[in-house]
Amino acid sequence: MNSSARARTRRPAGGPAAGPGAGRPDGVHGRFRDRLKGRLGEGLRRRRVREALADLALFLFMAYPLPFLTDVPVWLRVVAAPLLAAAAAMSRRAPLAAATVPAVLGLTATPELFTSTFAPGLVALSFLLGRRTQDVRPSLIAAVLLCVAGLVLALTLPGADLWAWFTLVSTVLFAAVLPWLLGRFRRQQYELHSAGWELAARMEREQQLVAERTRLRERSRIAGDMHDSLGHDLSLIAVRAAALQVSAGVDADASASAAELRQAAADATERLRQIIGLLRQDTTELHQEPPTVSETVPDLVARTAASGVDITLRHHTAQEATEEADAGEAGEGAESDPSRLPPLVDRALHRVVQEAITNATKHAPGSAITVEIRQRSTEVDVTVRNGSVPEAVPAAGADAGADAGQPGPGGGSGTGLISLDERVRQAGGTFRAHPTDDGYEVTAHLPLTAEPIPPAAFEGGAGISRSREELAQARQRVRRGMVNVLWIPVAATAALAVLMYGFQLYTSHQSVLPQHTFEDLRTGDAETSVTPRLPSYEFDEESRPYGAPPDPPHTDECRFYRTATFDNSPLYRLCFADGRLSHKDRVTNERDDG
Repeated sequence: MNSSARARTRRPAGGPAAGPGAGRPDGVHGRFRDRLKGRLGEGLRRRRVREALADLALFLFMAYPLPFLTDVPVWLRVVAAPLLAAAAAMSRRAPLAAATVPAVLGLTATPELFTSTFAPGLVALSFLLGRRTQDVRPSLIAAVLLCVAGLVLALTLPGADLWAWFTLVSTVLFAAVLPWLLGRFRRQQYELHSAGWELAARMEREQQLVAERTRLRERSRIAGDMHDSLGHDLSLIAVRAAALQVSAGVDADASASAAELRQAAADATERLRQIIGLLRQDTTELHQEPPTVSETVPDLVARTAASGVDITLRHHTAQEATEEADAGEAGEGAESDPSRLPPLVDRALHRVVQEAITNATKHAPGSAITVEIRQRSTEVDVTVRNGSVPEAVPAAGADAGADAGQPGPGGGSGTGLISLDERVRQAGGTFRAHPTDDGYEVTAHLPLTAEPIPPAAFEGGAGISRSREELAQARQRVRRGMVNVLWIPVAATAALAVLMYGFQLYTSHQSVLPQHTFEDLRTGDAETSVTPRLPSYEFDEESRPYGAPPDPPHTDECRFYRTATFDNSPLYRLCFADGRLSHKDRVTNERDDG
């Protein structure tokens, strides 16, 4: 009969299950997956459309001066149109390369860099560069290289001078650096908002944990009441059954039944004690002094090393520190064994090392772990440090976006570290877990003589959490960014003004023609013999002095030199014709206000 029943319920090999509901779960799951994929794909398409429209608007903003402004040659404007389009397209993936496009175009047009045609593109892409990049060094290096290239052009191109380089530096400062600082400030504001929302979400999770802990404590209280009341009743039942078992006038069957009842009551009492103990274990562990663990930290490290983990233990005691000083005093060592710790401290120390090793092997598999214990007469410090994940070993178990070896907010719930902090503070110590340059570090400081802190002592004051520290750091970065936006342009402008004023003084001094040199010059001297005796700079190579008379007829060129460093001093005029000095005189340099 069993074989026939099995034969009737056997399904055909490779065929689907029969019945009206066959295939229904797979169909529901398939429709759900298709719907989820469709929504994700639609969201991605919308995002790509928004990005494409934003890039198009950026290109139109940068290219609108091309057909209207004529301060650059036509061929350069024709070449600039596709280059600006490419810059707008790659402003998200490579913002630094995109920002160099209008800078190179402006530098091609003029060594002063500033042009009305390419200035909007330089301002916009510099702002996006600060908004979309985290590292500031490549941007600063690019600005410095741009200033150096402008200096080289100012010194080598015909007709260019250092005044053109001063104009270039001013353009870099106000059209590139200032928008970049504003972009950095906007990025830091966004990070501050993100940190605030993350803190709010984390506080909500912490409130849920507090509520869950409150429920567990209430369950523990109810479990204790059940243990007291039911245990008492079961004990009374057992006592009465024993009395019935030995009472006179009870036959053998009734006595055996009374004995079974007594044993059943005793077994029920034992089972009740075990069940109540399990119910109370999670809520009373932090508020009762735990027993001394049988496994020590060296045993834990040895067991971890035996499983193939690269781990090292360094144990420093106060007795080792004073061993050299007490070498001549036999029998006068430490009063107690430094390896023996109070039960509460011993348990906390073991749990810190155990949890830190667990996190390191989970978030940074293959990394080297160092456990360092420094024990003194009144306190003990433990530090567990792990390095970065080797390149050959992927960080399995770490969430996407979280740094390997750093079980921070993005890499786990953090409840293990929270429980460690609670346990260490219960022992009167302090606990800290933070990332390092190449990994993660967990430290705990435990006093050997401190009494356990009552639970009510840290119900309301849990100290400064990691999320609050991150929010404070984000606020500090925003304040620093605001200050940088204000003082960096002001300081750079002041430095540039001082530099330009110093250069003005230098050129004024170098444009003075000594009187004896002027008197030694003779009309008819060859220009090749006159030029070496003249100063390095003229009075003004771009405009004539205000009070200078018209040039003599039939002259090719007239040069003006100062008689003194002051601006209103008279000038020497030297005119050349056919390669010879044709005229020399002294003219005034006064503005004609009439």
